[in-house]
Amino acid sequence: MKRINNVLFSLLTVWFVMPAMAQIPNEIKRPPVTGIAHAAFYTKDIESARKFYKEYLGYAEPFSLMATNGKDLALTFIKINDRQYVEVFPEKKQGGNRMYHFAVETTDAEAMRKYLASKGVKVPEKTPKGRTGNSNYFVTDPNGTICEIVQYEPGSMSANTLGKDMPETRVSTRMSHVGFMVPDLDKAISFYCGILGFTETWRGSRDDKNVSWVNLKVPDGNDYIELMLFDKAPSDGSMGTMNHICLEVKDVATSASLLKGRQLPEGFKTPTEMKTGINKKRQINCYDIDGTRVEIMEAMTVDGQPVPSSTAPPLKFHQ
Repeated sequence: MKRINNVLFSLLTVWFVMPAMAQIPNEIKRPPVTGIAHAAFYTKDIESARKFYKEYLGYAEPFSLMATNGKDLALTFIKINDRQYVEVFPEKKQGGNRMYHFAVETTDAEAMRKYLASKGVKVPEKTPKGRTGNSNYFVTDPNGTICEIVQYEPGSMSANTLGKDMPETRVSTRMSHVGFMVPDLDKAISFYCGILGFTETWRGSRDDKNVSWVNLKVPDGNDYIELMLFDKAPSDGSMGTMNHICLEVKDVATSASLLKGRQLPEGFKTPTEMKTGINKKRQINCYDIDGTRVEIMEAMTVDGQPVPSSTAPPLKFHQ
């Protein structure tokens, strides 16, 4: 009798538990994040910006978008390679932070929208297609930085220029990372690593007292973002230095020589001399008309050995 009661109890337990388990939804999986698609900056002088990227750095401008009035420029695209661009916007206000946003590429923007929503991230109600024909939308990280989600689509402007507009004059064929200001590292880590799946690869310190930079690699590619930490309100000039892109090259000396043979547009800051950074990679820095930094850096360290991450506490902004 006791055995029969135990069997009945087990059957009743299964009967009540199984419907409850069936109601638990499957966890939404994150689609791949394959790389950095673009960085977007405001400029006070669009023609000077064009000269800088096209005549000095050697890139093409495959397409632009006009404002709704049909007369004014809304933005223009500087092509690094088939999957990476710099977007340049006429400024909305003078001075201040010149960085508008940066974008990561995914293979499925709609699946990413649903995934982000499941993690409590504010997303649009549906995935739109932008004027270029690609699926894209903005999300905002906990520090207020705008991160665009992009899926390249067949028939888009970028798809129609595949294999085109990549002249031999380009100083670099790859944008290895985008750097941007981060007042609170913990918040950034929670979003980019905890939700988007980035992996931390390195921490660097300017003075061995505090961590100044943190590199986070995309989960399904080799591009990365560089979190630029600070503790005091930055000036316009320091914002231009912190918010930057990095163009990767094999030999910085060759790149520096190439640029010295080109005419730097009038009013631009002279590029820095070649130096070896704390990460043991040789680099030079160029600056657009607004002071936004374009870092040109070698992929490998000077001795082929990685620099250990700093164990110092990170800088944190205090208002």
